Amino acid sequence: MLPIHHMIDQGPRPVAPFSHAVEADGWVFVTGQMPTDPDAPDAPLPAGIGAQTARVMDNLKIVLEGLGLGLGNVTFARVYLTEFERDYAQMNETYRSYFEEGKLPGRTCIGVTALAVSALVEIDLVARRP
Repeated sequence: MLPIHHMIDQGPRPVAPFSHAVEADGWVFVTGQMPTDPDAPDAPLPAGIGAQTARVMDNLKIVLEGLGLGLGNVTFARVYLTEFERDYAQMNETYRSYFEEGKLPGRTCIGVTALAVSALVEIDLVARRP
């Protein structure tokens, strides 16, 4: 089965050449999202890691919902932080609030030197269709 490449009309404007998600055999790979506002992509990024994490998670939800899925379908997440030591705890607090209690996906969190659009955080997801 060939992969299906998805662009979600109401999704965030890509900051690089990619699809919002690629699907193969029921697995959905959601491209890392940035803390940009889909309705005002050129607006300044939200201030602080909590607000940026919330915007990233909201953008991921937009992509998932555009595919008829939700955060309950997520099996794995990768989180990238530019200020790991400083932002890890606050990012975790905000991130955790998006998932049902006791149903967190597997996850890797990585400190990086820089992200596109000077973001503090980027998150990508793997989801599975029921």
